[in-house]
Amino acid sequence: MYCMDEKKIVTLQRIMDLKTVLYRVKAWVKFHLTAWNTGGEGIHSPYLFEWVRMVMSDKHSYYGWDAIEDCRESMLRDERVLEFVDYGSAMKSRDLAFRDVRRVSDIAKGSLARRRYAQMLYRLVNWLGHHHRNHKNRVLEMDEGLTIVELGTSLGITTAYMAAVDSRNRVVTYEGCEAVASIAMENWKLLNINNITCVEGEIDVERLRRDLDQVDVAFMDANHTYASTREYFNVLVEKVHEKSVIVVDDIHYSEEMERVWKEICRDERVTSTMDLYQMGLVFFDKHYWHRNYTMRL
Repeated sequence: MYCMDEKKIVTLQRIMDLKTVLYRVKAWVKFHLTAWNTGGEGIHSPYLFEWVRMVMSDKHSYYGWDAIEDCRESMLRDERVLEFVDYGSAMKSRDLAFRDVRRVSDIAKGSLARRRYAQMLYRLVNWLGHHHRNHKNRVLEMDEGLTIVELGTSLGITTAYMAAVDSRNRVVTYEGCEAVASIAMENWKLLNINNITCVEGEIDVERLRRDLDQVDVAFMDANHTYASTREYFNVLVEKVHEKSVIVVDDIHYSEEMERVWKEICRDERVTSTMDLYQMGLVFFDKHYWHRNYTMRL
């Protein structure tokens, strides 16, 4: 079997890193030249107008946020060293994961969703819970919660935000690296959050299809390759209803992710999308006008 020597691998990684940086600069400039946010004005759907006002524009703090942010700060200072397994690395072959040794603090710096985006997900879950209890096609009983799926747990901070909204909600999160998943579970125990199920190991699409019945909220932050992102999205779309929301992270992370995001925007099963730069939100209500919004959070 042919194997590149270490020097060639490092050289190739540097070239790829430079191309990625240049691409992200271009994507950032383009986004900020086209994005807008007027508090909902210009959005024709009453539902999406209310969503922008109640989720994106809400500046209130909620119970439990401080504890989760304290946990984040602890991760940013954590010097423990883990064997890190990356199933989404551009450097891996189709059959092998990329492995290296990383500090917890470095993982936290590179993979945790920024606070304002994680808190937006909290508000999204909170708003959807109230909305679904009043919707004729998705009636939740008083003791029933939402089903939330996360692909890519990392250190569990974003998971904690989504789970902390309501203990009745069921959160199922998938993490490829068992060492990282172990840290995430430590964090949830510290935060006293008990409604999360963590599935460890590389995401098996057929298992994902079998495990899930109906999905109310999905957050995709796992394998940042075109093929895997597209495959995950196709499975999740089979499980959504018209009031579900799928959130795709890092949509401008690379040309591959930009390509899959544009395809999602054109997908006939999708009615509206919102590009927030860091994340893209996907809606499925057939009453919406088909439109792709580019908005600042």
